[in-house]
Amino acid sequence: MAIAVLISGGVDSAVVVHRLVEQGEDLHLFYIRIGLDIDEGDCSADEDIEMCTLIARKYGLPFDVVSLHEEYWDNVMEYALRTVKAGLTPNPDMMCNRMIKFGYFEQRWGKEFDLTATGHYATTDIIDGRKYLATAIDPVKDQTDFLAQITQEQLNHLIFPIGNLPKEEVRRIAQEVRLPNASRKDSQGICFLGQINYNDFIRRYLGERRGPIIEIETGRKLGEHRGYWFHTIGQRKGLGLSGGPWYVVKKNVEENIIYVSGGYGTEKQYGRTLHLDEMHFIGGCPWDDVTSLVKVTFKNRHTPVFMNANFTRISDREWLLESESDVQGIAPGQYAVIYDENRHLCFGSGMIVGSK
Repeated sequence: MAIAVLISGGVDSAVVVHRLVEQGEDLHLFYIRIGLDIDEGDCSADEDIEMCTLIARKYGLPFDVVSLHEEYWDNVMEYALRTVKAGLTPNPDMMCNRMIKFGYFEQRWGKEFDLTATGHYATTDIIDGRKYLATAIDPVKDQTDFLAQITQEQLNHLIFPIGNLPKEEVRRIAQEVRLPNASRKDSQGICFLGQINYNDFIRRYLGERRGPIIEIETGRKLGEHRGYWFHTIGQRKGLGLSGGPWYVVKKNVEENIIYVSGGYGTEKQYGRTLHLDEMHFIGGCPWDDVTSLVKVTFKNRHTPVFMNANFTRISDREWLLESESDVQGIAPGQYAVIYDENRHLCFGSGMIVGSK
């Protein structure tokens, strides 16, 4: 079977290559290059490509570097910067998967192959002839939340060869077969931005604008921030305040004010009701009647922890998640990812527009 393999230079996608070679598949390796502004160069990408080249040589496989620089910046980064400027919390990795890896890449290169393989920690399940996105065996590494905006057509063309392995086993395989990147650290940060610090990236495009940090209960000014766009609801670290912990609980975008509440147990950082818009189901809504409550589990951030909730549609656009337990740091703009009660099937995601 002819398979396009998206490799990153990291150990996960390298082990994907090894496993598929062992299975006798016909592979073609691809690295999607999308860096910062062209005049700066992209040292991180150069290192990644060098590592990918070594993997390709080890297994005698064809390897191509393809560029989707313009498409990435016109879509994913435009979305991220627009969302941050509006005072919301974006998820560029989720959009990158849908629009770049499994969007433009598939349209231009992937469609020539029977399947596309990636190093995502996810699995798939076939139920009544339909392919579903399902969680990985390793709950800490599971990445279905980053895949919850893909379409059924995209999912049908995807395989995740390491989704049934714990991370420790992936590392063990890499060391056993002497992959050149067996000990390479996992990448951090926004999809395709390499090692750049997130705040440095935001500062470059939105600049700085000083404003007050206010204790919401008392109205007392505790300090200053450099722009509301550097902060998200539920944030604890990076505030520069003493006497904490302090949590960001509200933002006033018009007046550039950050409101915080103190103490680990502050009720201001929790909520139970999430209003969702732009609800996207990967394979269509899985329930016949969504005007009545259905039992689901969900995540509102990248975490191994699932929350139990009731889920229902309350209008053509709006859906309601009522969590059975307190949810910390509910930030508008984030996506709530919806799973079945067994925490196995990932049905899709909706953008959080409000909470209480």
